[in-house]
This record gives sequence, structure tokens and C-alpha cells, in this order.
Amino acid sequence: MPNTQSQKPPTKSLFTADLVLPAIRASFVKLNPRELVRNPVMFVTACVALLLTVLINVGGDGLSLGFKLQLVVWLWLTVLFGTFAEALAEGRGKAQAASLRAAKAELTAKRLKGDGRQWDDVPASQLKIGDVVLVETNDLIPSDGEVVSGVASVNEAAITGESAPVIREAGGDRSAVTAGTRVISDEIRVRVTVEPGKGFLDRMIALVEGAERQKTPNEIALTLLLVGLTIIFLIAVATVPAFAIYAGGSIPVAILAALLITLIPTTIAALLSAIGIAGMDRLVRFNVLAKSGRAVEAAGDIDVLLLDKTGTITIGDRQASEFRAVGGASEAELAEAALLASLADETPEGRSVVVLARERFDLQRPMPADAEVIPFTAQTRVSGVRFGTTLIQKGAVDSILRANEGSGATAAATELRRITDEIARAGGTPLAVAKDGRLLGAIFLKDVVKAGIRERFGELRAMGIRTVMITGDNPLTAAAIAAEAGVDDFLAQATPEDKLALIRREQQGGKLVAMCGDGTNDAPALAQADVGVAMNTGTQAAREAGNMVDLDSDPTKLIEVVGLGKQLLMTRGSLTTFSVANDVAKYFAIIPAMFVALYPGLGVLNVMGLATPQSAILSAIIFNAVIIPLLVPLALKGVAYRPMAAGPLLARNLAVYGLGGLVAPFVGIKIIDLLVGGLGLA
Repeated sequence: MPNTQSQKPPTKSLFTADLVLPAIRASFVKLNPRELVRNPVMFVTACVALLLTVLINVGGDGLSLGFKLQLVVWLWLTVLFGTFAEALAEGRGKAQAASLRAAKAELTAKRLKGDGRQWDDVPASQLKIGDVVLVETNDLIPSDGEVVSGVASVNEAAITGESAPVIREAGGDRSAVTAGTRVISDEIRVRVTVEPGKGFLDRMIALVEGAERQKTPNEIALTLLLVGLTIIFLIAVATVPAFAIYAGGSIPVAILAALLITLIPTTIAALLSAIGIAGMDRLVRFNVLAKSGRAVEAAGDIDVLLLDKTGTITIGDRQASEFRAVGGASEAELAEAALLASLADETPEGRSVVVLARERFDLQRPMPADAEVIPFTAQTRVSGVRFGTTLIQKGAVDSILRANEGSGATAAATELRRITDEIARAGGTPLAVAKDGRLLGAIFLKDVVKAGIRERFGELRAMGIRTVMITGDNPLTAAAIAAEAGVDDFLAQATPEDKLALIRREQQGGKLVAMCGDGTNDAPALAQADVGVAMNTGTQAAREAGNMVDLDSDPTKLIEVVGLGKQLLMTRGSLTTFSVANDVAKYFAIIPAMFVALYPGLGVLNVMGLATPQSAILSAIIFNAVIIPLLVPLALKGVAYRPMAAGPLLARNLAVYGLGGLVAPFVGIKIIDLLVGGLGLA
């Protein structure tokens, strides 16, 4: 299994000068009302800060100029800390975008002319859909496209972070290439499949810069909740002067402003955008490109996970593990025939047959000089070799029996079918071998389940996610592999229509479904799934159909994508819980201080023992501001997610962030109050 951890780009520290200084500048730019109005809570805070700035010299309210000046400064800092959090989150992506843009600027193309033998050197930006370009050794691929001829080794480290080269060739599911990657051997001809400015590299640049990021439904719902709370508290604060007049006194405007900002949920409002941006950024740093924030959030709510067997649950290449002879043939005779039939077979299965025969029986026989290789075809499902009067065939059991009609009713054929069933029940794939019309036996090809995959499925089960293995194998083989891997269910002999029907059936039952795929036949299911992760090495159709693309082409990464989605949701939920609990504690600081002069009996509510009413108000406003930058690292890094059921997860969330949100303000405001009193600031 690919080591996805080693493929991650190094995560830059949050508070380095090259990130912080641009973020500070950007935080002032974001004070533009057209920018700020997108965050209604912070927009209200800025309006209040502006109002107090204008009224700072108005006297007659019993408050000193120094006290009002401090309130104004801390209110503006509250707004700036909020814009700084968003700017810092965006800045982390812009550094990656800059390197991608630099790579894009280098791209030129050798556009082939009509005869296909000559070319013109043109900028990549001038290429059109359908153009064919020549890409030779050390050339950068100028545009997204498909290989139409040739085979080459391609270094995709600029996109995926993985230094190991990959093979790209015409036809099949390994034909797609990405702009900005480099050919390191041989040459290929690539047909352009995207318009200028709409390629994969352009999408990545737009994504990491946040230019195309839109709020997800969850974010919109939370924003509406915050707006609603802000409106409620605006109305509540507007009624406070009436109560003061009724009691024979008055409340200064500056104190009313402080009350409003303390009541409205400024903490989560300031961090909400940063949390969303950081969630997308974490996915990009994990080498997964999401086409929308909705897909990232949906990954956090997945109920059913569909995983292809080959390359996801198994290592992808079946290995010969045993020779089983029939009809009186010896294992050595079967192994020699299998060796000769496999010497020209360059598939992983064919090479494993050669290795097993040589290791088990020390067979070193070379290919006969007059040998004629019989290639495998999808129609015959048989390969082999012919030399002299000898014909050796290797292939699917039914195909071998059909190719040797006289052997179908023999005792050897009956024995072969029995062995075939045994191999299938054991989770293997049988290959039959025949020599000159005589059945010699079967080769046991074993699917090797990836190490640790059972434990990973156990983690998903702990998250409440049901796993379904998708395979083209027969039900017996599928059941054996499913049991060994530890998946909850399987779909055998799956066709594209079967996959699509399964997804729709689960969705009709109210489930959210995720799946991964890389072939054109996976495209309908990828488009139907709530989270469709296409492999970067897959076809253009698959990449267009999915709402995420894994740049490392590691199907097992779908498990990590689910974890990242859950981490995004949990981070937002945890900080919302902290913010609400945080506000509750601040009420105890500021409300008794406001009304104690009018209603002395409220002094008993001063449970924090704050020095003076003005000290209490100033301390609460200072804490309200400084808690935002203190939570920025948590918002950008994300709350660690541990697989567990919803009930224990909610209890843990409330215990850590709910209780923490209540305790932190009591401690923080008290410490600030002592400092304010000691320094004579209020």
C-alpha cells in the first residue's frame, strides 16, 4: 500500500514571517465593507467600533476618555483578529499556488502539424481542444490530455508530491496526463482535452487561493444562526436603556456597545471562514483536489463506503502460490508447462508463475527458439506458446475447456472443476493449463490482502460507516476475500449498472455514499455518489465525473478523506460549542457590572469578584478579542478526530469544549481584571 504519509507536502509552521506579515496586511484590506459584510457578525462589530470611534469625545456619560479609547482599540482589534484568521488561512494556500503558477508559466508545447512529423513551438496557453503535441524526454507536459501514441515514464512530483515515476501510455486507464508533469524517458503524443485556463493546474491554483470557494450548506446554516442571534441581541440591547430609565438612571453608549459585542457570537464568527478554508487546504495538502467544499463536508457524513477490491483492498497484482495437478500429471510437469506458457507473459501474474516454478522446482528452461507466442485476448481469454508439434495453453478454466472440447467430460475435467471451486472458496483465482489437449491442472493465483486493511475497516466501523467491497470476481472468491479483509458486505461480478443501482438504493434509504474509481466504466457511479473520488491516473471521464480527484492515485486514501471531512465538521462543532459556552461566562462578567449601580442587589452575581464595573467590562472585551488569535492555530490545524460512536463523541465534545468554554473565560477575565486593576487602566 502506498505510504500516503510520505507523499504529503511538509506543513509550514503557522506563524512564520512569510505567512504572518502578508496576513497582517491582508487583514486591513479585508476591513473593506464589501469584504466585511460577508461576515455579518464581524460587520456589526466593525460598525459598533466605528460608532464608538466617532463618539469618543462625547462627554457627559461619566466615562473617562482613556477608558473609552481602550474599548475602541479592543473592538477594532476584535475585528482585525477575525480578518487576520481568514487571511492567515488563505495565505497558506497562496504559497502553494505561487509555486504552481510558476510551473504553469514555464509550459510551452510542440504542436504537431498535419503530417504528424513536424511541429511548431507555441505557448501552452494557445493550445486548443483536439491539438496533438509531442512530449519528449525532459519536456513538461503542456496541457491536460490523453496519450494517443507512445509510452513514457512521467514524473508527477510537481502535482502529487510523489517522486516515483509512473507509466503513461495510449489506451486503457493509464492514458490521462496532467499539465506541469515531466516526461523522464521516451516520448508520447498527447491530445489536448481541456480549454486554456480550465485545466487541472488552473483548478488547483484557484482552489488553494480560495477564489472559487463557496460556503457549504452547513456553513450557510451556521451563518444564518449567528445572524439570528446577533439580531436578537441587538433588539435585547436596544431595550436596556428603557430598563435603566425605569430605574432612574442611564447606561452610557460605550457600555451598551460593550454589552452587545460580548453577547453576540464573535468568536465562532471570526473563525468560521478560516475553519472552512483550512479544511479545503488540508485536503489539498493531502494531495486530494476537491471541486467543492460541499464534497469535503459530505465526506464527514458518509454512511456507506464503496471500495474496489483490486488495488484498494488487495495489493492489485495476483500472485501464483500453488500448482495443483490433475489427471495423473505431476506438479513438476504442470509447473514446467505453466513456465513455458508464461515466459512471454509480462503481466504481474505471468511473472509470478515463472518465479514460483523456478523456486519450487528449480526449472531454468528457456523459451524454445522456434516458439510462437499465443497472446491473450479478451475474446479467447487464453494465452500460451506453440513450438514444434507442442501446444501449451493457459487461461480461464471455462475457456481452456472450450478450447479443448474433448476434455470436458473426462475425469480430469471433473477434478479440475473441483479444484477450481476449492481455489475460489479460498479467495483465489484459478488458471487452467493444458498441453496438446490434455488437462494438466490449475495454477492458484492468490489475491494478497493489504497489510493492516482489516484494522482500517475496523476504524471505519467505529465511525459508524459500513464498507462494501466491489469486485468482478465470482461470489465464492468475493466472499473469501471480504471475510479476510473484514469488510461489512460485498458486491460480486459487479457491472457499471450494478454499482449505480447499489448507490441509488443506499441513497434512497437516506444514506450518504462515497466511492472511488479510475475507469470510464466507473464514471456513472462516481457522478451518482455523494463523494466520488477519482484517481488522477484514471480516465478523463472518471476525473470529470468525481467531485474529488486523488493526485496520488491511492484508492485507500478514501478512508483518510472521510477522516478529514469528519475533522472539518468536528472542528466547526467544537469551536461553536466553545464559543457559545464562552459567551455564557462573559455574561457573568459584564451584566452584573452594568446594573450594579442601579440594582445593588445584582452584586451577588459578581461571582468572579471583579474589581470594578469598568474593569469588568474592559476585561471581558479584552478577553473577547484575544481569544480569537489564541484559537486560530486550532481552527487551522483542526480538532483531532477519533473514531467513535456519535453518543460518546458528543459527550467528549461537550466535556472538552463546552466545559472548556465555560472555564476559560472565568480564568482569563479574572487574570485580565487583575492586570487592568494593577496597571490602573480602569
